[in-house]
Amino acid sequence: MPDSGAPEHSDRPGLDRLLGDLNALEALAEGWDDAARIGARAQAAAIDALNAEAFRRMISALKSQDGFGKALVDAARDEVVYAVLRRHGILKPSLHERVEAALETVRPMLASHGGNAEVASVEGNRAEIRFLGACDGCPASQLTFYAGVKKAIEDHVPEITEVRQVKGLGGGGADTVHFTSPFAETLGGSWINALNLAKLPDGTTLFETVGGESVIFARQGDLVTCFRNACAHMGLEMTEGAVEAGILTCPWHGFRYALESGECLTAPEVQLHAHAVRVIGSHIQVRIVP
Repeated sequence: MPDSGAPEHSDRPGLDRLLGDLNALEALAEGWDDAARIGARAQAAAIDALNAEAFRRMISALKSQDGFGKALVDAARDEVVYAVLRRHGILKPSLHERVEAALETVRPMLASHGGNAEVASVEGNRAEIRFLGACDGCPASQLTFYAGVKKAIEDHVPEITEVRQVKGLGGGGADTVHFTSPFAETLGGSWINALNLAKLPDGTTLFETVGGESVIFARQGDLVTCFRNACAHMGLEMTEGAVEAGILTCPWHGFRYALESGECLTAPEVQLHAHAVRVIGSHIQVRIVP
């Protein structure tokens, strides 16, 4: 990661100040007439192109010199050098930065439901994502993860072949959580009237078939969740599993799941597959997620 500047050059302006100056000039130009503004932007673009070409030629001329590669890497640790070389495409974004950029594409949708997400780690071909705010602990978070976050990362960073959701910090709350994922409407298909809410009293769990899919319904107070009836371990149905205090235990190998969120308490790296669910009046509606 780039440093903010070496101590011996503490009198030099930092990146924030330099960018602030540029932003101030751009804001000033917004008040100019069209001809002046277009001319200023064209001049800035031409200077950018000139600098970029100069950097490329300089690096091409020096790259055969002994130690040049290491020297460039060392120089790029300075945040100002790094920012300029990145702007001109001399340095490519790191894998972490590309995952962050992919996550940025879905943040507006997460924010619409009071949530957010952050990159917890990127190692090799694996990225780990942590939900924040209302998305943290929301029973719709699995749908949000698979339909939104995971897909965005796979689309934008194909080198990442494994995307995992890691445990959040507990920032969500019942007063802020939206139980329909913000990505539910992007999945296609239609909402299915699954059952009457009265059939699912508080604290109960039902195994039903909806749209040809075996599913698990659970209710805790006003919270209704719906998951595919398949253990994340081997995909076996859990209809005969014991349910106690909102925890479903797979009858085959004992994997335990929190029906409030789908989280696996036995192996936190896996979760139940969530379906979109909402309550309209007295009806529970489900949108089956492939």
